Amino acid sequence: MRLHIASMALSLAFISRHARTASAFSLKPVTTFSSAATISSLRATVESDVNGAAGLDDLFPLKGKDVMQCPPRMRFAPSPTGSLHVGGARTALYNWLAAKKGQLDFPKENAGFILRVEDTDVARSTKESEASVLADLTWLGLTWDEGPDMEDAKFGPYRQSERGELYVKLATQLLEEGKAYKCFSTKEELEEMKARQEAEGTPTRYDGTWRDADPELVQQKLDEGAGYTVRFKVPAGARIVIDDAVRGTVSWDAESTVGDFILLRSSGIPVYNFCVAVDDSTMGITTVVRAEEHLTNTLRQGLILDALGAPRPRYAHCSLILGEDKQKLSKRHGATSCDQFRLDGFLPDAMINYLALLGWNDGTEEEIFSRDELIEIFDVGRVVKSPSIFDMDKLKWINSQHMKKMAVEELTNLVGEQLEMMNFFKDASDEQKIEDFKFASTALAKQMMQTTQDAALNAREVMGYSLPDSFEQMADGEAKQMIKQGNFYPVATMIVQHAEAGEMPLPDPSEPLASFLDKQKKVITEDNESGGEAYSFPEAYKAYTKSLSKELKVKGKCLFHPLRLALTAEMSGQDIPKQLSLLSMATGEDSVIDQVNAGVVSLDDRILKLKAFSETIPEEFRAAKTVEKNSNGAPKQGEKKSNSESTAVTATSTTADPLDSYEGPAITSLDIKVGRITKVWEHPEADKLYCEEIDVGEDEPRMIASGLKP
Repeated sequence: MRLHIASMALSLAFISRHARTASAFSLKPVTTFSSAATISSLRATVESDVNGAAGLDDLFPLKGKDVMQCPPRMRFAPSPTGSLHVGGARTALYNWLAAKKGQLDFPKENAGFILRVEDTDVARSTKESEASVLADLTWLGLTWDEGPDMEDAKFGPYRQSERGELYVKLATQLLEEGKAYKCFSTKEELEEMKARQEAEGTPTRYDGTWRDADPELVQQKLDEGAGYTVRFKVPAGARIVIDDAVRGTVSWDAESTVGDFILLRSSGIPVYNFCVAVDDSTMGITTVVRAEEHLTNTLRQGLILDALGAPRPRYAHCSLILGEDKQKLSKRHGATSCDQFRLDGFLPDAMINYLALLGWNDGTEEEIFSRDELIEIFDVGRVVKSPSIFDMDKLKWINSQHMKKMAVEELTNLVGEQLEMMNFFKDASDEQKIEDFKFASTALAKQMMQTTQDAALNAREVMGYSLPDSFEQMADGEAKQMIKQGNFYPVATMIVQHAEAGEMPLPDPSEPLASFLDKQKKVITEDNESGGEAYSFPEAYKAYTKSLSKELKVKGKCLFHPLRLALTAEMSGQDIPKQLSLLSMATGEDSVIDQVNAGVVSLDDRILKLKAFSETIPEEFRAAKTVEKNSNGAPKQGEKKSNSESTAVTATSTTADPLDSYEGPAITSLDIKVGRITKVWEHPEADKLYCEEIDVGEDEPRMIASGLKP
């Protein structure tokens, strides 16, 4: 007779019509496992004779085999009760890496990554959560070889809610073999039992009331229609020992650790550990990689597998991921769901790279890996026991390293998604103008961004203009101190005059990307460099700053700091021509940018605000402070100065900057790099020097000698 593996929705009446072995399985009350499941969900078949036991060996594809020698079949089995979080994503990744490496080592075998949905929690499991988890795995690139979306996969179905009849069949086998029994203890009796054990100070577990009950009493209960559970009969003296790939040898004295536990509830729904043991064995899973919180489940699962005569998989229980406060990672530590990391602008490959390092290393100091490199070198045996600390700064750094390896063109669409999430663009806008704005925003932020969201936030900052209404409203800080030195007012006044007279150079709307492309039309990503042809806006802006310097007789930071504050309301930032070009794209004729959502302040509005602000600057700060000096640079003898003048002189002399008189090439051409020190050691030939290896984002790290003690 052929017994179909069907949905748990199949009533026990249906089961009794198709298998004699289920005829004694009249649980009361009968409920469904999945109300949506029907007989049409029948997909796989299992051969069985009338005795119910013969042919069951065919269910276990690894029976009689050494799982360590078999092509790896790895599984990830999420419960669809919420989003995919960091811990689950790491578990999925480790299983996926092992499976992919197995497919390389056993190209014609049955190695694979299996996705199984463990939806036995009927009250909390939802289709929406399942779809969310599958979408997150897809975003991470953790594609599965077998799963719930594959109708004809060999070992399906892959939802536990669709495998109900298989669980009933195997529970019935255990009943017939005397390895399980019907338990008629009521909820009230179980609660009373627990209270008594707690009062006596003994371990709380089932006391075995129905373990060896008189068969006549059992039959009497059945005739009365009493509901019952099916409990596993823990063998006397049973001991479970596993060789965990992460934790080493772990053992349990089963009889003293657990009492006889439930396999099937009175509703007919199987419990978690029974489903997992059955599914792992019938799907041929060779290694189970999961979180350490599942370690205690291994005892029950091992007992069930041994009772069924099914081979145990190898186990690897990974330590928990903790927040920086050493507590279990949770929402209070910030983003923990994969979807939130996607929304925050992290790259899938960077997430994969970082998650792999949360509990594993390849034995070297290397921290940046491609997906293919991880597949090649990953080994479950190198997963460590100690908990891992989730470090957001480290994740951002790894993300930035992956982005540095990508061209602006590769990042543009990802930055565009962030801009769209911030509602930057008008509906039904010119697609080419939208693409130009995305490209320019990406190029502008390429060197500074750690996530693609940073580029969108930077674009919003460039669109804004935060200069206060008056000098009095300006917070104490670098900008206010610079204004007090007297260089800002003359520069700001001149800019206002030139803008009002139409003499200030402006970006050319017909060449919106001129500032972002060099003469060979290659993108420029350096923060302080801009492109353009000989008569383009970037060149015109350079000429304008030179004319300002000559007219006002200022240079260096005495010119450039006031100029930046006047045009952008910031003391630092990216190249001004690039910023003004991006602003022009947002404010030009037929702009595609939603001015309100993007927080745009046009150049005309900036000039008006700058003019009003300048008029509030006190008279004493409207001219640069100068002091006549003698030949040795000291103030002339006999000069009397007011306290305020004396203070100004002191401030000027102590804050003197070589940039004020610098006449050399542009600072950016001096190849100044900022990097991350990855290795430090004592200099072999100098006692007070150290050698440092610094990652500056190039193909090879730089080596320098340093006098600073690490």
